[in-house]
Amino acid sequence: MDEKNTKFPDQKELEKELSDYLAKKYGDRVKIISPFIMPKPVVEEPSGRGKGSGAGRINFDLKPEELEAYLDEYVIKQDTAKSILATKICTHFNRIRYQQEKGRQPDPGVGSIKNNIILIGPTGVGKTYLVKLIAKKIGVPFVKGDATKFSETGYVGGDVEDLVRDLVYEAGDDLELAQYGIIYIDEIDKIAASGNLIGPDVSRSGVQRALLKPMEETEVDLKVPHDPISQIQAIEHYRKTGKREKRTINTRNILFIVSGAFNNLEKIIKERLAKQEIGFHGRPRSKKLDREFWLQVTAEDLIKYGFESEFIGRLPVIAVLEELSADDLYQILKNPNNPIIISKKRDFRAYDIDIKFEDEALRLLAAQAAKERTGARGLVSVIEKALIQFEKRLPSTDIKEFLVTPEVVANPVQELARLLADPDNPEMKARFEAAAAEELALLKESVWRREQELLRRFNMPLTDYRVGLMVDQYLRWDCDLLAAFDQISRLYQQVKRFEEAFYREHEIRLAFTQEAADEIMRRALTGGTTARVICEGFAKDLEYALKLIRDRAGKEAFEITLEDLLDLDGFLHRLFQESLQQTFLTATTSTPES
Repeated sequence: MDEKNTKFPDQKELEKELSDYLAKKYGDRVKIISPFIMPKPVVEEPSGRGKGSGAGRINFDLKPEELEAYLDEYVIKQDTAKSILATKICTHFNRIRYQQEKGRQPDPGVGSIKNNIILIGPTGVGKTYLVKLIAKKIGVPFVKGDATKFSETGYVGGDVEDLVRDLVYEAGDDLELAQYGIIYIDEIDKIAASGNLIGPDVSRSGVQRALLKPMEETEVDLKVPHDPISQIQAIEHYRKTGKREKRTINTRNILFIVSGAFNNLEKIIKERLAKQEIGFHGRPRSKKLDREFWLQVTAEDLIKYGFESEFIGRLPVIAVLEELSADDLYQILKNPNNPIIISKKRDFRAYDIDIKFEDEALRLLAAQAAKERTGARGLVSVIEKALIQFEKRLPSTDIKEFLVTPEVVANPVQELARLLADPDNPEMKARFEAAAAEELALLKESVWRREQELLRRFNMPLTDYRVGLMVDQYLRWDCDLLAAFDQISRLYQQVKRFEEAFYREHEIRLAFTQEAADEIMRRALTGGTTARVICEGFAKDLEYALKLIRDRAGKEAFEITLEDLLDLDGFLHRLFQESLQQTFLTATTSTPES
């Protein structure tokens, strides 16, 4: 090697190489800052995630019926499971709120039972989806673990408590927010002890015992030897302060939800019920569908299935989810909030292609998915199978409208060839327009069904125009209908808050008519801004004029109509004319007779 021609890397080059190596090994949360290694700083959101900010973002006072109604908008069937989940989870968080209002930290006391939940149901019925929806609605961090990756010695190279540490990461390192999170563990039935073994199944029983303390209450150390991030944070803290930091999080308020398919559980339930009925009636129970027996599951059945009594004791709430039929799968596809159709619309929208589905096509897709017996997961696979060739070929053409018909589902190759050969077929265009009109009517009907909720939650009356705004948002952005619903509601609230703020600042009551508020919301949506920004845009013009009129004529309340909003100059001119006339009349009546 020629030492003269060998360039030794400088400090920046070394730092870059080391950073690249660490990023590959540990992810992009680590970089080099000479002379120490530390995590990249967490970017603060505008609302702030500092100490003491976590609890303020949680919907602690949500009522069970409100949460259940929210779940009904997204999840088809599963009424019993939705009712149980909504009730027990709302009670969990409202109990925390109640104790906080007493002015002290929640103390569960000796023997107190936390509402941890076990979900039982076949694959693809919505177990994970339900829990994610609830976490989003309440505003708490959520992490999911797979019980099959646990062992007696740890979870993915660490231990069971790593799930709690993951919760802290999901909360943006906000410990206050993380302590109210939800940990969801799937495939929990896989850690039940095997019934065909002689002696204890040590590995599976060990995993159950490892979960006992976190599910009840324990202090979890956030700094552990196998986590390089926590070690780096500890080193940097010691460098700055010269003190060792012990960061822990208590799991007393973390809700644990576990789930599994529990194959063959129905046999244990049937045996127990048969023994009971033979004892009382001398005959076995009549035959039923196996799944129906799940609804009568007890803790005793789960213990016999292979769980330790202490483990089941930490899971006092049991909810059973039903298998989905072909009609249930069809109802899922018809639901405007279902992520399957929304996702497929986004796929084609990425190529500027508008996709619609005929009703009979949805029924055929649901029937095909039902044959796979994988629940809602089957819908994704049959839709991909039917549409993959269209998704590949159409972006290279000028076709911008695509209708999924029963023929497309049944014979995708043949229908793709037909579409490419005759893209402007008048009959297909008419069918596309009919499908679009049917979709529009369904969306409007879905919005109108929530009229009372709008009035109750936002004091916002529904109008045809507002329904149209919500539907336009849904179709334009391929979001779910509730997202569009919430966006319009927030804009309306911004208009109302502006009216209140204007009065506080200027002591002038300003009120927009419903039509004027609609126009403000439309401008905000069109301009990609907020209703408050739109209001403030013309507030400066109004402020001076309205103060002048108030001082001259003594008028302190003004209503702005849609016509006034569209012609502010004319509105202000008319107000000045009226104020001058009022001033003249006042002056005339107050002048003494000569």
